[in-house]
Amino acid sequence: MEALVSDILAEMTLAEKIDQMHGIGFLPVDGLWHTADNERLGIPGFSMVDGPRGVGIYAGTATAFPVGMARGATWDPVLEERVGGAIGREVRAKGGSVLLAPTINILSHPRWGRAQETYGEDPHHLGRMGAAFIRGAQNYVVASAKHYALNNIENTRYWVNVSVDERTLREIYLPHFRMAVREGHVGSIMSAYNRVNGHYCSANFPLLGQILKGDWGFKGFVESDWLFGTWSSDESAMAGLDIEMPAPIFYGNRLFAAVAKGTVPEETIDEAVRRILRVKYCFGLDTDPAEPDPKEVATEEHAALALEVARKAIVLLKNDGALPLDRKYIESVAVIGELADTPNHGDNGSSTVAPPYVITPLEGMRNRAGDIRVDYVVGNPLSADNRAVIAGADATVVVAGLTAEEEGEAIIPGKGDRVNLGLPAKQEQLIAAVADLNPRTIVVLEGGSVITLESWLPRVEAVLMAWYPGQEGGNAIADVIFGDVNPSGRLPSTWPRSEEDLPAFVNDRSQVAYGCYHGYLHVDREGIEPRFPFGYGLSYTTFAYAKLTLSAQTVRSKGTLRVGADVSNTGAVAGEEVVQLYVRCTGSRVDRPVRMLKGFMKVFLTPGETRRVLFDLPAEELAFYDVAVGDWDVEPISYTIHIGPSSRDLRLSGSFTVDSVEAHR
Repeated sequence: MEALVSDILAEMTLAEKIDQMHGIGFLPVDGLWHTADNERLGIPGFSMVDGPRGVGIYAGTATAFPVGMARGATWDPVLEERVGGAIGREVRAKGGSVLLAPTINILSHPRWGRAQETYGEDPHHLGRMGAAFIRGAQNYVVASAKHYALNNIENTRYWVNVSVDERTLREIYLPHFRMAVREGHVGSIMSAYNRVNGHYCSANFPLLGQILKGDWGFKGFVESDWLFGTWSSDESAMAGLDIEMPAPIFYGNRLFAAVAKGTVPEETIDEAVRRILRVKYCFGLDTDPAEPDPKEVATEEHAALALEVARKAIVLLKNDGALPLDRKYIESVAVIGELADTPNHGDNGSSTVAPPYVITPLEGMRNRAGDIRVDYVVGNPLSADNRAVIAGADATVVVAGLTAEEEGEAIIPGKGDRVNLGLPAKQEQLIAAVADLNPRTIVVLEGGSVITLESWLPRVEAVLMAWYPGQEGGNAIADVIFGDVNPSGRLPSTWPRSEEDLPAFVNDRSQVAYGCYHGYLHVDREGIEPRFPFGYGLSYTTFAYAKLTLSAQTVRSKGTLRVGADVSNTGAVAGEEVVQLYVRCTGSRVDRPVRMLKGFMKVFLTPGETRRVLFDLPAEELAFYDVAVGDWDVEPISYTIHIGPSSRDLRLSGSFTVDSVEAHR
């Protein structure tokens, strides 16, 4: 492969090389953004399309899967690999070769407008899910992990400068990108709009040249984000940006002139083109090009997968006995709220999908209700007839939440981030009014991340978080409400009692500073009790934990500890439990989080069944980044393993030590 790349590179003129390094136009062609073919040498171009929750809308109809945050709530990398494969398959069937997904930015604050696109707030969880998506997608196309890096604000994303220290950068904001490279073997990386420590990400040598291509050994190519993602020719080329998208503002004539002047060596151009050609030939773009095939898009198989994911993503937040609804004892259900009959599958930005249909919660309830009468009440103001329907129902289901009006990508500068974490006031008023009329009130929430609910939570019997659940979302919601599916989703982010319990979200300044404490790391450090902790979720059954074992009491710094625990289903129905492993350090010479997630596994258990769950924990995962020496250090100190169903419900614990300070990864 490398010999082939070298031979072709040797035949290329400088102009031909630079033609490989940029897109060909500001608008998509046949729904795809293209880079140039080289007919003389038979080099195919790339055809790129968005796709964090399905093939982007410009390419036409496609399956709309639940958003990334919903899939993060499944805590199921095996399932996510299937989703990546399905989206990759549809991209290829549209004639595409590069899927601009997954989004793997940390959810550092839930007011971020694109929270829905990513998987959660923890780097280990995020990296596992992202790498799984990449593996699935790259069975068909090149995946592109984005946005590298520290892209966590929408309103100022084009110009904000993020200041971050080296240790925080390496330990919190980059591990999931490293996993995308080393475990997912991702073919491309998209650089972010923002600046990091004074340099735009597309011209940031420490991020691109030093860490990504140097320390991690990334062999693929880096493309810029669209339109405002590139700000220079010389600096970007020297930093390690390989392709400017979607058109040659800086990488056309300006880059050619920079080489002529000697400010960009031709060897730098050769290195970029070598990476581009390597990916093209590794993925067989020359010998097995994608051919449009409408039969492979929006298939019944993919619709069934979208339904499976939506079911497994739903998180049961509260249940005082209202759920599940038993069809034998229920004659009528009142479904309430504008969102109950509104297709609501996510943001209207670059991740938008045009599905063949969307099942709303109201449709889903009617599809699954059987002989139960399902009445619909739009919402405020409630008429006398509405109030009578609500009061007379055996149960009420209020559908509330957010839409693209409240959160999304900042296509228009200054718009995108959420104003607050609560529901719109009229929805809170509706929930309170319904709960006053009917004690068996169930609230279904839709949205991209955290929703604060203190003002109305005590007044309702049950709460489900359905996220933006994709085209089959309404059916999935009804399946959980009627007990046909046991909810198994777990929160991929911390839900506080109020926004004041989180670090400040600064999205109105050109300069921000990021620290290492957010989400559960922050509330644990500050001793704050969240409303719902990271990893939390209820079930229609119960689980017990027992018999923690560690394979050794002392582990070498380059060794691996095997951790085992028994998990049992102690209830009456089958269900899935997400077993979570956290590690705490004792005696570190540097500041460390109270505990961090280092492993998780989703297990299915029938009533009375017990399974032995095993984790392999490499000691290198315990390292901190030692800025003084520029390397990772596994300290010879004591570590405590905690295992349980959430970051605040840790049922088992045991300790071990590391016996060597050798730590390099």
